Amino acid sequence: MPNPVKGVAEFVNNVATEVKNFLPFTGPKGSEELKRVTHIMDKYAAHNYKPLPVNIVEGQGVWVWTEPGRRDEHKYMDCLAAYGALNQGYNHPRIAAAALRQIATGVTVTSRAFLNSPMADLCKLLTDITQKDKALLMNTGAEAVETAIKLARKWGYKVKKVADNQAKIIVCHNNFHGRTTTIVGFSSEAQYKDGFGPFTPGFQIIPYGDIEALKAAIDENTVAFLVEPGQGEAGIIFPPEGFLKESYEVCKQNNILFMADEIQSGWGRTGKLFCCDWENVVPDVYIFAKAMGGGYPVSAVVADDEVMQVMTPGDHGSTFGGNPFCCAVAVEAIQVILDEHLADHANEVGNYFMERLREIDSPYVKEIRGKGLWIGIELHDNAGGARRFCEALYAKHHLLCKETHENVIRIAPPLVITKAEVDWAIEGFQDVLTNL
Repeated sequence: MPNPVKGVAEFVNNVATEVKNFLPFTGPKGSEELKRVTHIMDKYAAHNYKPLPVNIVEGQGVWVWTEPGRRDEHKYMDCLAAYGALNQGYNHPRIAAAALRQIATGVTVTSRAFLNSPMADLCKLLTDITQKDKALLMNTGAEAVETAIKLARKWGYKVKKVADNQAKIIVCHNNFHGRTTTIVGFSSEAQYKDGFGPFTPGFQIIPYGDIEALKAAIDENTVAFLVEPGQGEAGIIFPPEGFLKESYEVCKQNNILFMADEIQSGWGRTGKLFCCDWENVVPDVYIFAKAMGGGYPVSAVVADDEVMQVMTPGDHGSTFGGNPFCCAVAVEAIQVILDEHLADHANEVGNYFMERLREIDSPYVKEIRGKGLWIGIELHDNAGGARRFCEALYAKHHLLCKETHENVIRIAPPLVITKAEVDWAIEGFQDVLTNL
């Protein structure tokens, strides 16, 4: 019988050789390839996004290229990091190696009808880090939020003894927890809801960061408070200092689950491993995705047995949730964040980035705010919207940013960015924010 370990090693070596021989790519290049892709996307893909005209074909660290060969004229700095999914940067060697090793086994998905080692390892790693008892794995952030909603409701009925079909979950104004029908139903953003009703009942929206509103919203049917420790899509907004701690205590006093959506804010983004760590809050339920997978789709809900025990076989599931490929990659991706101290690095470099941005004397800028490498540049209403600034940063300075809530430029680069790379970026921001 062949030696499987030897087979994996040979596969990885062969793939590495093939990749080396493959480059430089000899297919369509540059503007011709961009025209081809733009035409195909316009004709065959649903128009539910409005991307910048950038066709990314290679990546390394904080840099991407629009043509193979990695020449400077095709090089851009990514200041979005796939909405925070690439905290470890593009093509991290340890993460790439983990992906290749798992592919080489021939086992990328088993379904939950069987066991697999990477899933076991990931569940243990997540519970070790959070000091919780159980993890439930899914694929995307929205799936994880839906899972947490189901978990909170069933806990409410089985443990708290809320009346059947009366469970209520409190959420915040300007929340963004995903795009499913249930989730957009409790959004305060009109576009997210337009044309998608009727919506799932059982949610109450309160102002973000308002502790008195939280207290007033609680009744005998309240089972959970679902909150983002920092709101990304809303424009990089954080609640008043002390709100997370106080709201957690209010939840404890009323036997309510405090559920933290750390999908964007977690895994080092704000300068702590989790954004809740800034106030020493350990949620009853953690919701994870994005950077947890290092660029691959995996998500999790993590909680103690008292909560998770309400889930029994058949209650919830996913064909790809817990698949060995993404789990193997996620284990390495998380370990990279820990081993390379990326949260501490994000805190140091993020503060430096904001200091440099605040040195820019711009007539357009209303406020620069953030934590770690999660930064928002809010523009005045008369600045003409953030989109045109993002387009200028891309076209003139090869900086890739994304607008949010019309007047905010969001900056969220991979956490591996250096101060020297920040200095490079500042030159572009200086020009666009003063001369556009």
